[in-house]
Amino acid sequence: MTGIAASSKSGGAAQFESTLERDFLSLLEFSPEVKNIEPQPVKIDWSDAQGGHRSYTPDVLVEFIEASGKRPWLCEVKYRSELLEKWVELRPKFKAALHFAKEHGWRFKIVTEREIRTPHLANVRFLTSYRRTIPDAGVMQDILGHLNKIHEATPRDLIEAIRPDITGQTQMISVLWHLVATFQIGADLLEPLTMKSRIWSLS
Repeated sequence: MTGIAASSKSGGAAQFESTLERDFLSLLEFSPEVKNIEPQPVKIDWSDAQGGHRSYTPDVLVEFIEASGKRPWLCEVKYRSELLEKWVELRPKFKAALHFAKEHGWRFKIVTEREIRTPHLANVRFLTSYRRTIPDAGVMQDILGHLNKIHEATPRDLIEAIRPDITGQTQMISVLWHLVATFQIGADLLEPLTMKSRIWSLS
C-alpha cells in the first residue's frame, strides 16, 4: 500500500510505501522531539560481492530538536517477517546504510512493527484529532488551574471535581484530551489512555 500522509514536518505531505511506514510517520509527526521528517532522503550506492554496482534508498530521515540531544536517524521500516525472510538480501544494503549514516553523524535504525504498533500508536491515533480542535479558553483554564493545585489525578476524577453535572463533564472531556495531545498536561503515552489513567500538571 502506498500513499501520502499530511505532515507539517515534511513540507505538508509525506509519502509512504506501506501501512507500517504510514504508522511510523504518524508517531514521528506527533512527537514533540521530532523537528523534520524526510521520506526517501538519500540514495546510497554500494557494491555487491561480485563487484556489481547497487543502490539503496532508506525510508526516512528523522531530525530532532536540539534539546533532545539525539542525532538524526536514518530509518528503514520493515515487518519482522520480511527481515527474516530476506535477511541475506537485505544485510549488505543495511551495512552500506550503517556506514553512510556514521559518515554523516547519524544513526541507522531498522524499525519494525514491534516498535511501531504499540499502545503508544493507539494513543497517537486517539489524540491526533484533538490536537486540531480549538478549545474553549475558559474551560481550558479551569482544567489547568485545578490540576496545578492538586498536581495529579485521573481524567475522570479531575473532571468530576470541576463539574459535578454530566453536561459540564461532557464538554470538558474534549478540552482535557486536547491539553494532553498538545503536551500541556502530562500523561504516560506508552500505556493505554483511559479515563482512569494518571495525568499530571506540567507547571
